[in-house]
Amino acid sequence: MKTVLLTFGIVIATALAAQEPAPVKQVIVYEEPGRFCGWPANSGAWSWGNEIVVGFSVGYFRKVEKGHAIDGSRPAVSRFARSLDGGETWNLETPSFLDANGKEREAVDPPGGIDFTHPDFAMTLRMVSSRAGYSRFYYSYDRCRTWQGPYKLPTYGRKVISARTDYIVNGKHDLMAFITSGKETGREGRVFVTRTSDGGRTWPFVSWIGPEPPGFSIMPSSVRLSPTRLLTTLRQKEGDKHWIDAYVSDNDGKTWRYLNGPAESTGGFVGNPPSLTKLKDGRLAITYGFRSPPYEMRARLSNDEGLSWGEEIVLRTNAGCEDLGYPRTVLRPDGKIVTVYYISNDRYKERFIEATIWDPGQLEGRGR
Repeated sequence: MKTVLLTFGIVIATALAAQEPAPVKQVIVYEEPGRFCGWPANSGAWSWGNEIVVGFSVGYFRKVEKGHAIDGSRPAVSRFARSLDGGETWNLETPSFLDANGKEREAVDPPGGIDFTHPDFAMTLRMVSSRAGYSRFYYSYDRCRTWQGPYKLPTYGRKVISARTDYIVNGKHDLMAFITSGKETGREGRVFVTRTSDGGRTWPFVSWIGPEPPGFSIMPSSVRLSPTRLLTTLRQKEGDKHWIDAYVSDNDGKTWRYLNGPAESTGGFVGNPPSLTKLKDGRLAITYGFRSPPYEMRARLSNDEGLSWGEEIVLRTNAGCEDLGYPRTVLRPDGKIVTVYYISNDRYKERFIEATIWDPGQLEGRGR
């Protein structure tokens, strides 16, 4: 009798386990034969409930032994993918700011007056190159379906401004942007804060984040913690070391101080940028790629506004090579997280855009 009851209990436990949703789910956002799809962090991601839009680049694939498997001699174009069901399924879109040949218009001076609090607002900040030129921005009032722009950003006396999409809306005409510039030498890079209070017409310089580094400090991802407290995370490189640092401001961005290192390593191939997200319960999640074997997408959680970070969580493992990452992460209404990045399953196969949908409640405490 005891044996029968025990067996029956095992059957029930197995059935319940089968019904329990998996804490991590991978979904293909976009892939195409013969193409390199990459770098969501360069374009940005936006969400309105379960509607999510992510930007990325699509070029031509070429086989390489190491590094970016994109054919630089052939054109690459911007593309968006949109999900209406919280990242479960996706459709490809061509941005309205591209002409019939896939080119962007020349940037003009911004007129100002943008309403950053519009319920369907989105902004993308884009660089010409990480090594030369100015940057520009676009904005949308219809959830990325149509865009106004491009509009010029100032150069702040620097040889290069390498803007990517990282901003915080403060009010109707008040927005703070976190931007990478070249160093005094012109090489990348160092992060600063700019803030417009006239709807994007002018962009005064506010502050540097951290000292000018020997290597580089680039690609910020930032959140507001209170009316005066801000937290940003930065991609760092010095020699053959690559990691992520966190800086905090207690005076609304006027000055910054080093807080800690949420990720002590992002792998051996020039590192990877962070994506920082504030959860519904106030916790923070940081996601990033790890560019050494076993080639992974990883995350950490903080229960104390970034003062400390939990164990590393593996979101996706055993990718094909180091050419991966550049995530952008958004939060779903049900509390699950959608992290979008580029990746491959084989060094000599195409790179594609993938999303991991994960439940921070189920994964917290499940470190390596």
